[in-house]
Amino acid sequence: MSHTAMMLIAGIGLLMLTRLVQRDAARATRLFLILWLIVSIGNLLVGVLYAGYGWSEEAAIWLLVFGLPAAIALAARRIGG
Repeated sequence: MSHTAMMLIAGIGLLMLTRLVQRDAARATRLFLILWLIVSIGNLLVGVLYAGYGWSEEAAIWLLVFGLPAAIALAARRIGG
């Protein structure tokens, strides 16, 4: 399994965890977005500083890694409340 796929699964898992722990859906969504932003930026920095990828390569992947779980969180908040 690719590292990107693992990060996406981790993001969705974190979203589920925050929604289970925090009863207020709006607060859970905000908490998830903050935590996931920190984790995904950390992942981006590891890719650039230690794995040897360029900023442009990692930025494109970061958009997917942060954006997809964030979009799911916002859609779930809007649809499910």
